[in-house]
Amino acid sequence: MFRFRKQLPAVSRALASRQARAQGTKSGTWVEGGSKLDTSLVHSAVSPEPKTGAILTPLFLSTTFVQDSVEEYLAKGFSYSRTNNPTTSALEAKLADLENGYGACAFGTGMAATTSAISATMKTGDHCVISDCSYGGTNRSCREFFTPLGMEFDFVDFRDPENVKKAMRPNTKLIFSETPANPVLSLTDIEAISKIAKDAGAKHVVDATFATPVICRPLDHGADMVIQSLTKYYEGHNIMTGGAVISKDKEMAEKVKWVQNVHGNIINPFAAYIILQTSKTMGIRVRQQSKNAQAIADFLESHPKVTKVVYPGLASHPQKALADKYHRDGLHGGMLWFDIVGGADAGKKLMNVCQRPWSLCENLGATESIITACAVMTHANMLKEDRLKVGITDGFIRVSCGIEDSDDLIRALKVALDQI
Repeated sequence: MFRFRKQLPAVSRALASRQARAQGTKSGTWVEGGSKLDTSLVHSAVSPEPKTGAILTPLFLSTTFVQDSVEEYLAKGFSYSRTNNPTTSALEAKLADLENGYGACAFGTGMAATTSAISATMKTGDHCVISDCSYGGTNRSCREFFTPLGMEFDFVDFRDPENVKKAMRPNTKLIFSETPANPVLSLTDIEAISKIAKDAGAKHVVDATFATPVICRPLDHGADMVIQSLTKYYEGHNIMTGGAVISKDKEMAEKVKWVQNVHGNIINPFAAYIILQTSKTMGIRVRQQSKNAQAIADFLESHPKVTKVVYPGLASHPQKALADKYHRDGLHGGMLWFDIVGGADAGKKLMNVCQRPWSLCENLGATESIITACAVMTHANMLKEDRLKVGITDGFIRVSCGIEDSDDLIRALKVALDQI
């Protein structure tokens, strides 16, 4: 019932190349040598539709799939779209390839992916060591949904792996990290934490939404699973919601797929179709967003009314060495945050007066640049004392840089800061 279409583009394309060399090259066959990431973003898991030659994967808006006979049930691979759908399966194959995993499961939202990863690895009586700073919905789900079911969670500062090691118990089944962490942009040493998990017989899942595979692939550094909120950089246009869990091995992939089928939280085919298209430009977008974020961080760091700026690309980031270790090609993402003189009240005023092209709203990773008041939006569901402990004050200003011209974005920030 559960199928994974793991892509092996290098192998399949090498075979096609050998055949082409024997007969001369042919249109539609792949050039020898494999593909780099930007090419995989466009072409992975996507082939021209056999009957018509359509260059895009078709959108299959069908609940059910007709079987040829009882004996040949599932011979074509599909029965009911809650379990598998051709469009959704194509997206899942693409995700597995881009993240370098065995298999992927795509969900309706990022939170559906998060709760499914926990459900696939924990049961009553099990323990999880989780970052003390993560997306607010993740924090709430652990405290208010899973804890009443008899699961235990310790919220720990992951900046020092020793904190994680000390929090481990005999019943620890999962370590849950987020890097860069939302919204404070602290980083996790993925290899060190993965070793702690492996030594204890636990699984390590990394929410790498802020990084994307363009910047870091946690599965390459020892993690067992990676979570992506597809709503963010994969989709990147404020159109659809989605989430994914990509697993390193078959056993973990099958467990997550079982949870997906039982919970019925698979992504819908239309959203899968849209994300198949938008993800093609993710590399281009992430590079522009990183460039904008660096320029804006440099501007803010030199502004007299700004008291603190945190961005992994700044030399002042307390974990800059770790950022340089894990973030490829000098890219550090489109997210940053800052504080200004006057504290929380001044921070709220700045967000209220900052003009377009900035938008005051939730979400991140999109083409549009966004300012978010985390204390009342994305992290309002954290306990206030926990929120303040990790530095998310009422005036905390989170910035998601889009792909606009950085000069326009900086000018709007300057006008806003001049009013403080």
